[in-house]
Amino acid sequence: MSGVYAISDLHVGFPENRAFVEALKPESPGDWLIVAGDVAERFSDVEWALGVLAGRWERVLWVPGNHELWTIKDDPVALRGEARYRRLVHMCRGLGVLTPEDPYPVWDGADGPVTVAPLFLLYDYTFRPDGARTKQEALAIAHESGVVCTDEVYLHPDPHPTRDAWCDARIAYTESRLAALAPGTRTLLVNHWPLVREPTRVLWYPEFAQWCGTERTAGWHDRFGAVAVVYGHLHIPRTIWTDGVPHIEVSVGYPREWRRHGGAPKGPRRVLPVPVRT
Repeated sequence: MSGVYAISDLHVGFPENRAFVEALKPESPGDWLIVAGDVAERFSDVEWALGVLAGRWERVLWVPGNHELWTIKDDPVALRGEARYRRLVHMCRGLGVLTPEDPYPVWDGADGPVTVAPLFLLYDYTFRPDGARTKQEALAIAHESGVVCTDEVYLHPDPHPTRDAWCDARIAYTESRLAALAPGTRTLLVNHWPLVREPTRVLWYPEFAQWCGTERTAGWHDRFGAVAVVYGHLHIPRTIWTDGVPHIEVSVGYPREWRRHGGAPKGPRRVLPVPVRT
């Protein structure tokens, strides 16, 4: 039986992760694959990985993570911010990979119909550490503790003045698209960053949560008819349930991380049909 599978945080710049992606294959003909961000930092590595996967799955959908949006010194594609994102979207379209800029496809297989909505929302520093009332206070706490996301160096928001301003624009755009869906539409919401704050509560370094999402999406799973939510970013693969909706992290992570959890990375997780709560 065909299904919809999801995976994220492939980080194919690591040889071990690249070999893992080279070996991935669908479970059944007709399977869809969601790639929920952080494929790689270099443009060519992102293109390689998505090309491999698009050649094997019936349909592949991609959302950007923060790593694809980085502008690093040794990448020949030196575009920044919105221009880099648009170049990634253009590349995906050439491969037949769907993005947050394309019409939402409808899964009509088992447990369907479900509208699969790839989202690109970023973060706005509202997942703040205790005691921080503003973005400035949250960043100050992070700098004092030495826990600062590399986005502050490599993720440029051009032409937006800040990353949170870019987040504002993405939320407005995405909210209008989701609100235009027919009443009663069942959705699968896919974003690199979690839509609710709960998954960040277990972070070793709570200061890092401010780079992990926005409080403004906390009710989207209910508001937009989600049967499930898929995310990555935290490198803590698990499922949490909010208002009866599974929020499923599908990350692979870095080799040093997946080796701690059994010696080999896990393949894509099945997200449709919707997993049963146990």
